[in-house]
Amino acid sequence: MIELDALDVRLLDLLQADASRSNQALAEAAHASPATTLRRVRRLVEAGVIERQVAIVSPQQVAGLTALVEVSLDAQGAEHLAAFEVRAVAEPAVQQCYRVSPGPDFVLVVWAIDMAAYHALVQRLFTQDANVRNVKAYFSVHRAKFEPRVGLGPEAG
Repeated sequence: MIELDALDVRLLDLLQADASRSNQALAEAAHASPATTLRRVRRLVEAGVIERQVAIVSPQQVAGLTALVEVSLDAQGAEHLAAFEVRAVAEPAVQQCYRVSPGPDFVLVVWAIDMAAYHALVQRLFTQDANVRNVKAYFSVHRAKFEPRVGLGPEAG
């Protein structure tokens, strides 16, 4: 982890709101020089604070379904947890993968084009894995909020 100063926090807040703005526009909004802004953003990228910059596609505007999936394993040794995690993160349909406690071992956020694609994922990831004890899926019928922003300022609580 790197220490973030006020300018870093401002830049991250601005980039999380709109990463498509030019360096000049970002510098103006952050009240910094373009050279300083560019240097700071590069530092944040190199340090891994900014993982990547992407376009966020609205699932409501394209066909498909989102499932929140709880996965419990029979054997929960470190090697078993790591093996399942490697398989889950390699699966393109898995958007997010969390190892959790207590309760299930993993919670996955999965997006599939249709139920047939979801069933194919179930076969690949869960049914063929003898260590998967229980899978519980919840299918989204309405997304009320999705905010990938990480709150860093004083209002973050």
